[in-house]
Amino acid sequence: ARETAAGIGGVAYQLDVTDESAVQALAARIATEHGVPDVVVNNAGIGIAGPFMLTSTKDWQRVLDVNLLGVVHGCQAFGALMVEAAEGGHIVNVASAAAFTPTRNLPAYATSKAAVLMLTECLRAELAPAGIGVSAICPGIVNTPITRATTFVDGDQEAKRARAEKAYQRRNFPPSGVASAIVAAVERNKPLVPVAPEAKAALLASRAAPSLMRRLARIGVG
Repeated sequence: ARETAAGIGGVAYQLDVTDESAVQALAARIATEHGVPDVVVNNAGIGIAGPFMLTSTKDWQRVLDVNLLGVVHGCQAFGALMVEAAEGGHIVNVASAAAFTPTRNLPAYATSKAAVLMLTECLRAELAPAGIGVSAICPGIVNTPITRATTFVDGDQEAKRARAEKAYQRRNFPPSGVASAIVAAVERNKPLVPVAPEAKAALLASRAAPSLMRRLARIGVG
């Protein structure tokens, strides 16, 4: 994070997005040290994979705390600053193509991302009168280290992580492609942006052929 921030002339802060008071404190600190942000991107996320019946309540709590409540905390803390400043702005919530792609393999993860998508739609309506845009970014398979930290609730965890990492590397869609989509979403105030061909195809299929998506959801992979 420090290396990335230094490359763009920025500053890195460490934050646990599941800690509401910590998020509020960071928002206040940033407003004091740098001013109210014009653009906020809620991007923190973790992966949980495997059948619903093997996914524990603890697993569910963890993924929802980060993927959903982490976004809620960011929207609340920074959204309040933007509304008070009355200068407009934009909030970007990174969801996933899993938000509209049902699958037997990712029930907890997909549910968390579907919730982020709905949260974004609701917040977009609420903040529009304040001149604040809200966008959901829904990437497909992007070559990031998320697979190395994904929890697989069934089978050999390390073997499954290795297979997932190789699959993501073969797909090799770069994070820079998502970054470009985020910039476009802010510039054009887009409500929903699927990123990568598989995400665009899944969104189209979810709208045009939901029964097909339900049938495909039964296919187990990995």
